[in-house]
Amino acid sequence: MEKWMIKNKKADYPFLVQECGISEVLARCLVNKGYDKPEDIKAFLNPNPKDLHDPFLLKDMKEACDLLREKLRLGKRIRIIGDYDVDGVVSTYILYRSLTRLGAEVDYEIPDRIKDGYGINLQMVEAAYQEGIDTILTCDNGIVAIEQIELAKSYGMTVIITDHHNLLERGNQDQSQAEEGYLADVSMDETDIYQLQLAKASAPMLRAMEANASMEANASMEVAAALEVVLPAADAVINPKRPDCHYPYRGLCGAAVAYKLSCALFAVLGAEDELLKEELLSYTAIATVCDVMELTGENRIIVKYGLELLKHTKNKGLLALMEASSIQKEQLTAFHLGFVIGPCLNASGRLDTAKKGLELLLAETEEQAISLATEVRMLNELRKDMTAKNVEKAIRLIEESDLKEDKILVVYLPDCHESIAGIIAGRIRERFHRPTLVLTDSEMSVKGSGRSIEQYNMIEELNKCRDLFLKVGGHPMAAGFSLLREKVEELRSFLNRTTSLTEEMLIPKVSIDIHLPLGYVTQELVEELKLLEPFGKGNEKPLFAEKELKIKSAFILGKNASGIKLNVENKYGRSMEAIYFGNVEEFFTYIGNTYGVEEAEKLKTGRSMNALLSLTYFPRINEYNGFKTVQLMVQNYR
Repeated sequence: MEKWMIKNKKADYPFLVQECGISEVLARCLVNKGYDKPEDIKAFLNPNPKDLHDPFLLKDMKEACDLLREKLRLGKRIRIIGDYDVDGVVSTYILYRSLTRLGAEVDYEIPDRIKDGYGINLQMVEAAYQEGIDTILTCDNGIVAIEQIELAKSYGMTVIITDHHNLLERGNQDQSQAEEGYLADVSMDETDIYQLQLAKASAPMLRAMEANASMEANASMEVAAALEVVLPAADAVINPKRPDCHYPYRGLCGAAVAYKLSCALFAVLGAEDELLKEELLSYTAIATVCDVMELTGENRIIVKYGLELLKHTKNKGLLALMEASSIQKEQLTAFHLGFVIGPCLNASGRLDTAKKGLELLLAETEEQAISLATEVRMLNELRKDMTAKNVEKAIRLIEESDLKEDKILVVYLPDCHESIAGIIAGRIRERFHRPTLVLTDSEMSVKGSGRSIEQYNMIEELNKCRDLFLKVGGHPMAAGFSLLREKVEELRSFLNRTTSLTEEMLIPKVSIDIHLPLGYVTQELVEELKLLEPFGKGNEKPLFAEKELKIKSAFILGKNASGIKLNVENKYGRSMEAIYFGNVEEFFTYIGNTYGVEEAEKLKTGRSMNALLSLTYFPRINEYNGFKTVQLMVQNYR
């Protein structure tokens, strides 16, 4: 059972409607997002690339550019060290393309997820020194690599760090780089369930992540300056989350920081290349969506403008991947970035090497691009198949054991590939609406990933039994850890014995923007709602609701019953088509349990049922054979 709530935020709606030239429905959606002043609404609805902030506002940007200019002049060897997720791969691509364009002697290295772990490690530093590398340039990692940077400096190497992750706080120097890696991996572990979160705009986890990130992004400089942090001893450290960095927007992904460095370097060297900068901005949009960054402020500009640029991309690798994925580039949306392109690029880092994703972006011939696009697509299909099988195994394990009585689910899947543990934890958390930890055997220990609900601060709870872990790191909504096999049951027992979660807290909440009767849902409204795009974290699709709808007919979609097409009618006689892509069997079971088996059978055979349903939905325009009709995309029912 879900708890439905309508937001009902107060504002002077007639004034906003007149001042901004928008409908009251759109005005209410914007107020619910926190935009209640005409100037803020106009800025949100009209993001402009001219409003991107000056890269030199980032601390150490000038120093990094001066260093790189000198290395270029002297012909010194530069090595970029990225990371294995989409943000790390795109960051590496941006810096590599920029530096090669400027004539640098540059190569790159991306760690192996299983063998190397997250980011730069001591072996990479040693290898770079032995191979005569003069300068190490990190992207999407390095901010907690204290020991690694010390080693590089002891060899006389120059080190420049570009990153966006949280800094180590003084007193927590024992927090390992691997722990930060768990944080870095959280975003793409969420990719598979993020589609559900976009559809269920009110999903508790998404709202909590939004709130956490928003607080972080908007934290005052005074508070940040008061933090005692440990910085690596690099020659330049570019990270908008530095307490002494006064950059206006702190929520950039790693690729965005890399893009800022590229723009600054072009300016310093007088090598302005607007076409290349636009190309690099388009890739930054991919990373921003795939790293599940807040789509507000500067990120909204990057993604909105970047999507338009991607529709005209000439990158052979991206074009081949779009073709292989049946994406019409003219119709490209943030959805395609997050659920098609991103997972394919990321799958190579999970099951093979992330360098394949980078090679795809760098492909120079169509033949090479098609081959690599096919390969990463196959890897992603394999990853999806592995995920589905392990999710099914986890559900069966929970439902057939006393795990189903637990408030905190600790699920041990010894044969599961460790790279998909976080995805599985997210799926299980969605199904049972409980904090979930999924554990699997690794080479030396048991590794795990956790996904939480808004009422449960996961890292805080895990830190209460820190002595059980070999390593642990994370944040309120997600965590990663490793421990000995014999500690698994002790972990489960401790978390459930000490939790303060109540049954009430485990009830999912559905937050509705507006009770919007069907008569208000028109093609004009759907077109106007597009002004809110791109949708994603921090800018979810609005959720509307209509009550007491008669179901006039139902039609099961697809051979595998992937959804249901309903014809619904409200009490004023207004009818509309509604599509539900969810658990079809569960839907009919609900109807049968609530209104009787006879009513469920009526629906299954396409007949009208006598009972009424309330639905939450988001409207879209369906075009078929030249005719356009409005459809309701159903998210919840009761």
